[in-house]
Amino acid sequence: MQNVVLTIHLILALLLIGIVLLQRSEGGGLGMGGGGAVSGRAQATALGKLTWILAAAFIATSITLTILAAQSASTASVIDQIGGTVPAPAAPELPGLGGNLLPPAATDAPAAPPRAAD
Repeated sequence: MQNVVLTIHLILALLLIGIVLLQRSEGGGLGMGGGGAVSGRAQATALGKLTWILAAAFIATSITLTILAAQSASTASVIDQIGGTVPAPAAPELPGLGGNLLPPAATDAPAAPPRAAD
């Protein structure tokens, strides 16, 4: 069922692209153009209606595909489906501590910067 709806969806997408490319650009969306010529009005109305019909069908198939995908989705992870185990992440090593996550033990000696080589 999902493959049939997906095929219809792709055909509608291609038809919608073709119909939009066939339409004459009037520039009305940006407030430009216009003019008093009403020469291709019947053709624009027919293409406009067909565009709206194809767009509505495209949205309907999109919603249908979403519903079908949600119904077939499982709550298990991919790792659970293949039967594997996920290793626990390793704790990061802090630089300068040699892999030890604890800082060195405190001593009574004051901390002194390392001596510069002469």
